[in-house]
Amino acid sequence: MPTSFAQIRLPLLAAVLASGLAGCASTPPPTGELSAAQQAVMRADDADADQYAPQDLAAARRALSAAQGALSQGKDEDARRLALTAAAEGDLAYARSKEALTNAELNQRRAEIAELRRRLSNGGGQ
Repeated sequence: MPTSFAQIRLPLLAAVLASGLAGCASTPPPTGELSAAQQAVMRADDADADQYAPQDLAAARRALSAAQGALSQGKDEDARRLALTAAAEGDLAYARSKEALTNAELNQRRAEIAELRRRLSNGGGQ
């Protein structure tokens, strides 16, 4: 027996109403994203990014400040986008700072090795 419109009308109406209500639901404020951005900026600070990656750290701080401002104005989507940007910039500053520190340590070890080789080639440490 074929299904009539009357039989599917109620489930169809319920589906349309449910999708409409889901579209009206707002997303929660991006407090998690802001927290992650703050932590990324603090990690970069702790890794001396102000010395080794100052531009990246400054960009992270600007984006974090803008995200906080957007959140206080009720612009949740802008705040979320800016917080994600701040977290990425903070992570980049952290990585570049760690890279610079690692390279400095590597260069120091290479210099020590070169000095030891020089001493060995000059007769054993004179």
